[in-house]
Amino acid sequence: MLIDTHCHLDAAEFATDRDAIFQDGVAVGVQAMVVPAVAAATFAEVRACCLAYPGCAPAYGIHPLYTPAAREEDLTTLRRWLTEERDGPLPPLAVGEIGLDLYVPELQQGTALARQQHFFAEQLQLAVEFDLPVILHVRRALDPILKQLRRYRPRGGIAHAFNGSRQQADEFITLGFKLGFGGAMTFSGSTRIRELAATLPLEALVLETDAPDIPPAFLTAESPDRRNKPAYLPRFAALLAELRGMPTAELIAATGANARAALPGLAALATAGSATPTTTPPTAST
Repeated sequence: MLIDTHCHLDAAEFATDRDAIFQDGVAVGVQAMVVPAVAAATFAEVRACCLAYPGCAPAYGIHPLYTPAAREEDLTTLRRWLTEERDGPLPPLAVGEIGLDLYVPELQQGTALARQQHFFAEQLQLAVEFDLPVILHVRRALDPILKQLRRYRPRGGIAHAFNGSRQQADEFITLGFKLGFGGAMTFSGSTRIRELAATLPLEALVLETDAPDIPPAFLTAESPDRRNKPAYLPRFAALLAELRGMPTAELIAATGANARAALPGLAALATAGSATPTTTPPTAST
């Protein structure tokens, strides 16, 4: 089963052609897409998007890059959504996208860093309380995130866009996490990512796009459309299979099983392509 474990289908970048973006993914065999929220203000849009497009499932959380503008009440909002949506037509798959980001200079110290750490810790506590996996943003912050995971012990999940060392990878795997690989893997210069993709245990890997972000290498500066898309997922699968020296179909089956293990709610999800979109979802809030 070909599963995009990280796709911001609700993003404003897809406002004018979201139906086509979804259908193009379905046409090449993408059967499920995980749509993680980034801020409390987008929760309703994520839900509407997932209700509109079969095979899409939501996660709710506050992304570390959005913590400077987040309010304490947003954590109350998240708790309410996790409570009310768990018995709805599309229960949350996970708490996410959450984590830490130590790449953006202005978020690396002082109040901004403290806010990141606070919102991450509070959301990990909610994940434990609701017994949900987490979808992690880990950019340049792997060791601090591992420290918090050991403290709170959520039920696992996915470390999205993994780009750490083998030792760090093994630590995440020991804690019950799968590791996401996608567009960054397509660059020939991404030697560490490619080495990990080739040598980590197969049962630890999942596929993702992070659409519309992390455009792959085959989208050059001259490409008329630089957005990453779910339709590129089969190319990522083929590359990962090539790196591992195995048939693509076998790789797709394994990573699909891994995604369902990391996010058990996927098992109850209708697959994409089983129905046409039911509504036109709203665009992202400004």
